[in-house]
Amino acid sequence: MPGTIRIDWPEHGTPDLPPDLTLPELAARLAALRTAAAARGYDALVIYGDREHAANLHWITGFDPRFEEAVLAITPTDALLLAGNECLPYTETSPLVASGAIRTAHCASLSLPSQPRGTARLADLLADVLPRGRLGAIGWKWFGADEVDDPATALDIPAFLADPLRRHAARVENATDLMMHPGHGLRARVDAAEIARLEFANHMAAAALRRMVYSFREGQTDFAAVEAARIGGLPLGCHVTFATGARAAQGLSGPTGQRLALGSPISFNICHWGANICRAGWVARGPSDLPAPARDYLERFVQPYMQAMSDWCALMRPGTPGGAVWEMIQQRLPPATFGITLNPGHLIGLDEWLSSPIFQGSEIPLASGMAMQMDVIPGHPVYGSTRMEDGYVIADAALRAALARDFPEVAARCESRARFLREVIGIDCPDTLLPLADTCGIIAPWLLDPAQVMVV
Repeated sequence: MPGTIRIDWPEHGTPDLPPDLTLPELAARLAALRTAAAARGYDALVIYGDREHAANLHWITGFDPRFEEAVLAITPTDALLLAGNECLPYTETSPLVASGAIRTAHCASLSLPSQPRGTARLADLLADVLPRGRLGAIGWKWFGADEVDDPATALDIPAFLADPLRRHAARVENATDLMMHPGHGLRARVDAAEIARLEFANHMAAAALRRMVYSFREGQTDFAAVEAARIGGLPLGCHVTFATGARAAQGLSGPTGQRLALGSPISFNICHWGANICRAGWVARGPSDLPAPARDYLERFVQPYMQAMSDWCALMRPGTPGGAVWEMIQQRLPPATFGITLNPGHLIGLDEWLSSPIFQGSEIPLASGMAMQMDVIPGHPVYGSTRMEDGYVIADAALRAALARDFPEVAARCESRARFLREVIGIDCPDTLLPLADTCGIIAPWLLDPAQVMVV
C-alpha cells in the first residue's frame, strides 16, 4: 500500500528557451489542414479566434489575437487573415504572414467597441476570398447528436461571423474536429519540437507552484501565496486558481484574500499554454491537524488515489483504448467515494483542455504524440480532494528517438523524471510515457510540510 517518505521535491534541470515556431513547421501544418479539408469535401475553411479561444488559430499561424477577434480564411490556393485595429501589426509575429504565405487585411469590426471603424465590412472581405460552395467553420468545439438536432451545421462561432458565411456559401458546416478531435484532429499529436515547448511550459508552471507551496504559512493570504510563486510571464492557459477557507468548495476560485487556516482543505493551480500544474490537500502538518471525521484521509482517500495514478501511468501506451483507462479509474476510485465526474485524463495544447480520448466506452486508442494531462479530480464532502495533475507525452520508440536526436537535454530530463517516478515514488511509469514537469509523481497531502510525499 502507498505511504509517505520525506524528501525535497526534485529538480531535474532548467530547460533552455524552447524552439520558436518555424516557417517550414507552419507551412506543413497549413498544407495538412488543406489536405484534411479537401478530404472532407470543403471548398474552403474559416477559423475563428479570440483571446479565450486562440489555440486553433495560433497552431496554424503562430499568431494569437489579443483584445480582439481574428478570422482566417483558407482556400486551396489562398489564405487571408483578418485582424482589427490593435492586432493587425501583431500579425507579423506569424512566419506565414511575414513570408507572404498568408495575406492580411484590416477589419475594424473585429476591434473593441467604440474604436474607429471605416474599413471594409467583414462580409465583403470574406466574400472576396471565399468560394460559394461548401465551407467548414472552425471555432473551439463540435457537437454530438445528443446535444443538437444537426451536429454538422451547429456552429460554435459568433453570429456576426456565422451569419455572413451562411448568406454567402451554399452550406456551412462545423469543421472544428479537423483540428481538435482526439482520434483524427491535427492538433491531437505533437512532434519532438512541440514536446520541447511543452516541457518548457511545464517546467515554468511546476517551478512556480513549487515556490508557492514552499511559502505556505498559517495565516498567509492567498494573494501572498500566489505572489510567492513568481510566475514567469508565459501566457496563462486559464486563471490561477486558489481555493481554501470559505472558497474551498469553489475549485475555480482565484485568490480573494482568504487566509490559510490550519485544518482547511485547499486546492490551487498554475496553468500556462501547454501546462497545467495543480495540487490539492490540506493546510496541515499531519492528520492530527484535520477535523476528526477526516483524519483517515491518507488511508481512505489519498492512498487509493495514489495507486490508481500509478495504474493510470501504466496504461499510457500506444494502442490502449481510451475506454480502458476510464473503466480502470471507475473500478479503482468508485464514484460514490471519489466523486470523479470528468474524463480521467485529456489532451492539452495551448488550450488547457483540447479534447480527450478517455471516456466511457471509448474505442479511440491512445497514440504516440498525445500530450496527455494527468487530470483525475476526486472530491468528497469530508476528505476534500487530492491531486497529482501534470503533463506527459505518450511516445513510441520512433518519437523518443527523434526527441533524443533533436533535443537531447529534453529527452534526458524526461528520462530522469521517469526514473524518479519508478525508483523513488514507485509509480509504474512505462518507457512510452514522458513526464514533462518536475512535480510529476508528487503528492504532498500535508501542505504545511510539503517534504512529506506519497509513495507507492
